[in-house]
Amino acid sequence: MAPRISLELYTSRCKIGLIEQREEFMLSKTAEYALRTVACLSRDASQAERADALAEQTKVPRRYLNKVLKDLVQSGLVTSRPGPGGGYSLSRSPDEITILDVVNAVGPLERIRHCPLGLPSHTELCPLHRELDRAYAATEEAFAGVTLGQILRSKDRIVPLCEVALE
Repeated sequence: MAPRISLELYTSRCKIGLIEQREEFMLSKTAEYALRTVACLSRDASQAERADALAEQTKVPRRYLNKVLKDLVQSGLVTSRPGPGGGYSLSRSPDEITILDVVNAVGPLERIRHCPLGLPSHTELCPLHRELDRAYAATEEAFAGVTLGQILRSKDRIVPLCEVALE
């Protein structure tokens, strides 16, 4: 079976006028939502966040967020505490969690290990699939090299998940 190349096309409306933007992502919607969720939890790793608050802050639909949180808890990246004062929190420091950790928790990037067409004469990857796999490998390496802590300490004026006044 051929591996899926997960490019998601979605449409979002700009707040300025009626401009419509289309953006393509290599990551699944689930991975994008998981990254938003852990980025939000990383802001104050010592405090548990309620699922309703997370959904509002991350703009992730509440039902979808339940699935994402379940995957993040099962992977060990997030801890769930029931009851009053409970909620979700990171199980490790943001400096110990990479983008790749989060992506792998909800849907790992699939590398190309053999001919997706199943051709018997292709005992190794053809030039096209070899190049595609190199791109996947480079993406994995890049994601493994960036922690949530690094993202939060960025000096960029655009803060993850925060609306800031434009100058």
